[in-house]
Amino acid sequence: AQRRALAELWPRYGIDDRPATLDLDEIFGRRAPRILEIGFGDGELLVQTASDHPERDYIGIEVHEPGVGHCLLRIAEHGLTNVRLMRHDALDALRQQFADASLHGVNLFFPDPWPKKRHHKRRIVQPAFVSLLGRKIAAGGFFHTATDWAEYADHIDATVAADPAFRAVDRQTSKRPETKFELRGRRLGHAIRDRFFERI
Repeated sequence: AQRRALAELWPRYGIDDRPATLDLDEIFGRRAPRILEIGFGDGELLVQTASDHPERDYIGIEVHEPGVGHCLLRIAEHGLTNVRLMRHDALDALRQQFADASLHGVNLFFPDPWPKKRHHKRRIVQPAFVSLLGRKIAAGGFFHTATDWAEYADHIDATVAADPAFRAVDRQTSKRPETKFELRGRRLGHAIRDRFFERI
């Protein structure tokens, strides 16, 4: 079913990889706030959020094809028109396909924490990544991230705090749908740490 979804539904909901700036108004057929979710997994949270907020457009990036196929099926089941998917490297997509200030927000939920110290350089949240977000997110927008690794949460806080484009804000996030990674973290006794940063 996932393979069939990739073949049959991708032309309707997919955005192909090309080194050119996307015309998001043309892609969605309207002008609306755009939220990018990086690493959407099986897409359940993305689909639920898009269903709850039809006034916004959502773009999900994921490289794991079974997850993309599953998400395509769920989009079609819900009849959503405000979701599009990409299946390539998020950093390359941000650099090449999104115009500056074209996004209202970026969601990054439970990224790989790369817990071993020698692997910390592989974490997606690095100064260069935060600087890139600062260019792509419009003023008044947001960067929302969550992790169940305390040390990674501290790393995210320090990295984003060092960039003058963002400031941490308190925000009620309890209504965010839970992810599979989040549920697994809770079973392991990990505290969930949501972080919300405003683009100044």
